[in-house]
Amino acid sequence: MSESTLSRYRKQGLIIMAAGLIGLSGCATTGNADLDALKSRVEAASADAAAAKADAASAKATAADALRIANEAKAQSDDTEMRIDRMFKKAMHK
Repeated sequence: MSESTLSRYRKQGLIIMAAGLIGLSGCATTGNADLDALKSRVEAASADAAAAKADAASAKATAADALRIANEAKAQSDDTEMRIDRMFKKAMHK
C-alpha cells in the first residue's frame, strides 16, 4: 500500500472515531433523560403500589368486620329458632 492510502485510512478512522464519540456523548445525554424518566415512573408505580396495598388492608379489615357481624347474626338467628321450636313443642304438649 502506498503512503497516501495509509494516510487516507487514518483520516477515515479518525473521522469514524470522532463521529462515534460525538454519537456516544449524545446518547449519554439522552440516556440520562430516559433514566430520569424511568426513575420517576418507577417511583410513581411504587407509590401506586403502596396506595393499593393500603386500600387492600382496609378492604380486608372491612371484610373481617362484616364476617364477624354475619356470624353474630347467624348465632342470634339460631338462638331465636331454638326458642321458637321449644315454644312450639311446649304448646303442642299441652
